[in-house]
Amino acid sequence: MDIILITDIAGLGYKNDTVSVKAGYGRNYLIPQGYAILANSTNRKIIDENIRQASHKAEKLRKDAEEIAASIGDMVIDIQAVVGESGRIFGRVTNTQVADALQAKGIDIDRKKITVDEVKSVGTYNAVVDLHKDVKHTVTINVVPAE
Repeated sequence: MDIILITDIAGLGYKNDTVSVKAGYGRNYLIPQGYAILANSTNRKIIDENIRQASHKAEKLRKDAEEIAASIGDMVIDIQAVVGESGRIFGRVTNTQVADALQAKGIDIDRKKITVDEVKSVGTYNAVVDLHKDVKHTVTINVVPAE
């Protein structure tokens, strides 16, 4: 079943993308929740017209995302975690902690747009920040023992 996404959905696609999903997922979840519409000829024409009209705004959003990525640059974020004697951390490092650390440095990013690699011990890890459909940036996380 082909559908047109109305909002960004992680792992599936971005707004105005036409994607193919299983019929039950589209019919029973995406369409009733308002996340997608059926990809028939009428809806495709409407979406194409909306894309054409919003192209200027989309270009500005992309430039803003690139500016945010440039401001992050090669920034290294220190996150404190409670560590056992073996060097393994208790709990996990979450995207919320990364978002809070970025906000402390003056960069405001929604936590839902951050994906953190699995962190099991003290060390250096990466987090991917999805700023825009075309702009993804990697942030280095330095996990240090809490004092």
